[in-house]
Amino acid sequence: MTRKKIVAGNWKMNLDYAEGVSLFSEIVNMVRDEKKGDQIAIICAPFIHLNSLTQLGAETVKIGAQNCHQNESGAYTGEISAKMIKSVGCEYVIIGHSERRQYFAESDELLAQKTVIALQNNLTPLFCIGETLDERNNGSYFDVLKSQLVNGVFGLDAADFSKIVIAYEPVWAIGTGLTASSDQAQEVHAFIRAEITTKYGIDVAEGTSILYGGSCNPKNAAELFAQPDIDGGLIGGASLKSRDFTDIVKTFNS
Repeated sequence: MTRKKIVAGNWKMNLDYAEGVSLFSEIVNMVRDEKKGDQIAIICAPFIHLNSLTQLGAETVKIGAQNCHQNESGAYTGEISAKMIKSVGCEYVIIGHSERRQYFAESDELLAQKTVIALQNNLTPLFCIGETLDERNNGSYFDVLKSQLVNGVFGLDAADFSKIVIAYEPVWAIGTGLTASSDQAQEVHAFIRAEITTKYGIDVAEGTSILYGGSCNPKNAAELFAQPDIDGGLIGGASLKSRDFTDIVKTFNS
């Protein structure tokens, strides 16, 4: 099975309405000329942008949300449901980003609930896992990653698991300027794929796209994406610049 090659941008809490529309219009026009075959480009934007962006160019660049609530609806002031996100034409949602885990204390159990509700509403979860610098340095990172997988998504049956995308984001390399070396990243991606194989079998594992997130930029994308188990990137800061994001998308063409 051929795995999907994916470059997903995460704008985080940036860009007002006009700025978002302007940047996305640039990205669509540039990516349209560069994206090849079944390669997928995604922008995960703040909620205020989602409706407009899906109308501007979702055929060229898919749209995702950065979070969703774990319940279908209800008295949860300030929250957004998966159904609402889907209703404006989104196809993806980030679940379990390290910033959600760190700043909002989102547990594996909560993220498992969010994953289920996203799938029930026909959204593709971009499910994030990753270790801190302490966990990397003390050698426990494989145990940490396995725990995040087991408690977060390994409760899904094989059919549902096959619908999700995994994103490995070393927490120590997000917004710090540090980047995992291509060898470090490949080692972890291979480990993740091996764990998926053990749980679901080789066919599911070989069909699962695993993205690298952690200060991925136009300068290091080619070396990272050349690794056998890295199927693309979850891009933070570089997705706020149309040329940088497009150059990362172009990486798959070389």
